[in-house]
Amino acid sequence: MQESSSGLARNPRLAEFVLALGGFGIGTSEFVIMGLMNRVAGDLAVTEPQVGYAISSYALGVVVGAPLISALAARVPRRALLIILMLVFAVGNIASAMAPGFWSFVGLRFLAGLPHGAYFGIAALVAAGAVPIDQRARAISRVMMGLTVAILIGAPLGTWAGNVFGWQIAFAGVGGIALLTALLIRFYVPIQPVDTLASPVRELSALLKQRVLVTLALACIGCGGMFAIFSYVMPTLTQQAGMSEALGPLVLVIFGLGSIAGNLIGGRMADKNLMRAIPAILLWCGVIQGLFYFAANNVWTGLLFVGLVGTSMALAPSLQTRLMDVAEDAQTMAASLNHAAFNGANALGAWLAGLAISAGLSWSSTGLVGAGLAGCGLVIFAAGRWLEKRSQPAATRCARP
Repeated sequence: MQESSSGLARNPRLAEFVLALGGFGIGTSEFVIMGLMNRVAGDLAVTEPQVGYAISSYALGVVVGAPLISALAARVPRRALLIILMLVFAVGNIASAMAPGFWSFVGLRFLAGLPHGAYFGIAALVAAGAVPIDQRARAISRVMMGLTVAILIGAPLGTWAGNVFGWQIAFAGVGGIALLTALLIRFYVPIQPVDTLASPVRELSALLKQRVLVTLALACIGCGGMFAIFSYVMPTLTQQAGMSEALGPLVLVIFGLGSIAGNLIGGRMADKNLMRAIPAILLWCGVIQGLFYFAANNVWTGLLFVGLVGTSMALAPSLQTRLMDVAEDAQTMAASLNHAAFNGANALGAWLAGLAISAGLSWSSTGLVGAGLAGCGLVIFAAGRWLEKRSQPAATRCARP
């Protein structure tokens, strides 16, 4: 078994791979339904917009599950909790594949979403605890790579398999990945010391910490621009730039490659200087997303900027690491809520971009929405740092993370 008494993994890369495999399954489950809407709608006798209820149900499960599981499972050993979460996720997806009707399918998607935020949050804590402290952000970025590889490979492959063999095969396959992950976690993820003082009340205290709330706001608002663009990237490129629909899979591949690059670079930047990395990445996001407004008038510059927008994923390891620094005794809750906040960013970005398009602006106006959200993120970061310094005694201001 790959573990040591300190919680450091004897083979941290293998432990990270196992945790990333679970993230790959979660990411595939979340995104694959978007490519299978017509098949699900046809088999369950509903319209494609109604299938959107299942997507919303999954997202609601993420938002509800992250704080609920973090509070109730405060004293459960992290490795054991990861296994339980993967088993629940497996059941939710396999049952989704066997759903007898539409509303049961919607309910089962809610069940499948419950472990999402808690799994990523706890996996990040375990990965960070399995390496030396100056390598935490890079370890988190490697675990998060499972999600980005799901965008690049998992969702397109699941969409292909679902269209050829039936949409049920995609969710059943994800369930199989989850079962495999649960088994591998048992053998290759290290046991870490249990915090005997942990309690639901202490975990819920994260919701009262100013620096935690500021970081979650950064995740929800600062990251919303990426989702604003990604949600409408296909009609933007096909209807505004004149791209052939046959290039649709290439768009996902380019975005996925950009996400992987951003994730890895962001982890390295955060390990070097976390509090400089966050505003630098937000500034990069604002510039790139704003330029997308102009780049989307041409197919090839549009595709280039799709990849650059994908690098916005660099914020993920930085914000996850920041939460570890400011959560104090409520580590599990704060880390899990980060992924609920990212789902909030998804909803916020898509909603605001939809308002812009509905108001008569061009499809590429999603880039302006993204730039605005990144700018709001910079304002939140600056305001948070000002409040933080103001609330600290003068002697300790330079020592705080």
